[in-house]
Amino acid sequence: MSARIIPVQPFDYVVFGATGDLTKRKLIPALYHRFADGQFDERSRIIGVSRSELSDADFQKIAREAVTEFVGKEYRDEKTLARFVSCFSYVANDVTDQAGWADLEKTLRTDPEIVRAFYLAVAPSLFGPICDYLDNKGYWRRDARVVVEKPLGHDLESSMEINDQISEVFAEDQVYRIDHYLGKETVQNLLALRFGNILFEPIWDAAHIDHVQITVAEDVGAGTRGYYDDSGALRDMVQNHLMQLLCLVAMEPPASDDANALRDEKLKVLRSLKPITGDNVARATVRGQYRGGAVNGGSVAGYQDELPAEKRGSRTETFVAIKAEVENWRWSGVPFYLRTGKRLANRVSEIVIQFRAIPHSIFDHAEGAPKANRLVIRLQPDEGVKLFLMIKDPGPGGMRLREVPLNLSFAETFHERTPEAYERLLLDVIRGNQTLFMRRDELEAAWRWIDPIRQAWDNASDAPQTYTAGTWGPTGSVALIERDGRTWHEGDY
Repeated sequence: MSARIIPVQPFDYVVFGATGDLTKRKLIPALYHRFADGQFDERSRIIGVSRSELSDADFQKIAREAVTEFVGKEYRDEKTLARFVSCFSYVANDVTDQAGWADLEKTLRTDPEIVRAFYLAVAPSLFGPICDYLDNKGYWRRDARVVVEKPLGHDLESSMEINDQISEVFAEDQVYRIDHYLGKETVQNLLALRFGNILFEPIWDAAHIDHVQITVAEDVGAGTRGYYDDSGALRDMVQNHLMQLLCLVAMEPPASDDANALRDEKLKVLRSLKPITGDNVARATVRGQYRGGAVNGGSVAGYQDELPAEKRGSRTETFVAIKAEVENWRWSGVPFYLRTGKRLANRVSEIVIQFRAIPHSIFDHAEGAPKANRLVIRLQPDEGVKLFLMIKDPGPGGMRLREVPLNLSFAETFHERTPEAYERLLLDVIRGNQTLFMRRDELEAAWRWIDPIRQAWDNASDAPQTYTAGTWGPTGSVALIERDGRTWHEGDY
């Protein structure tokens, strides 16, 4: 990393769900990288809380093992790791058993200069009991922060119920709702691209853009534990990740980079989305479920075969494609095609801005017809930005046109490790910067748009279309976009 690292204030980060998968895979490795880069030191503490009876040494061992497993060898240093794990302590606590509530006084400091943050890496059903615990034990204070992970409900009603429980203790400016996609470098670069350059904003509208594609494709399956079956792709990916990406593409320029200025503009986009209800659901959406096939050269089972026996026959979707429309002056008539799924051909997340064709070509088609410009923002893997332009093919003879990309590859340009999203987000909490976190009204506006689609699917007699694992989804997805005379971007990046 560069010398631009700015240390944060010392903090007490209390992690509920300290022995869970999220803590081991994401939170501890992310904090290690920030520690190794000097963004915080031993004056900060990471306090693990869960029901398991562990000692401080046990939790430090878990932290050490998490770093060893999930941090690249080239970034690990034994002396740094020893200093890092010395920040860890542990408190066994079952927040659902009020009579046995444990105390945090020995580890939680009262110095107002020490930032206090609570990370709830637990099921949403525990958000309310944990907030009660923090309030009743006197650990809440006005400058404390609470971080919550998705899923924040399975529909609008349950989402409001969860947020009501949190808001009984914490004010909205204390709540940090994580969508880790917003912490990705390329997503933040979308803001820089749009609002840090004069080039794009004058042509960022329906007069110049034909359509937008947002794809978040995974080659992994849904897992064998059945958790995914209660959610499905619409709730798990579209309601949060894809809709947040849509907002960043479609929103008006905010007045500043203030968190609420940006979130106000995203909220306007969500409220401008054309509702998809009734018969329109069948025309504007496609849901799919993978069957057995081949991914990355190996055979894989179908979704039904992966499910526990009691869940076989499930109609949960593992793939979703949606044609969304933003009903405002800037985007009138410009479709936003959203697509996400598991067991697809590749693991790739990208935003494609397809510009309109030039109004008149001065070139004879025999010499190569000009193609419309295309901007591809790759979120993962190979983060970067490509702008496809037409140039003259070098050489003597006639004027032959050729499409070539202007390529900004992060790996080739910056020659340094790209931080994981959690690294940025975890310390944004300490900084008190809510820019990359969802506000409650955003979340609820997203559910208002999603719920009618979910309800129509639940009421429909037909099952999700099947698709072979290792492909780009069901044929209905292709038909969704091709009946508009367009096609999905699936070529080389």
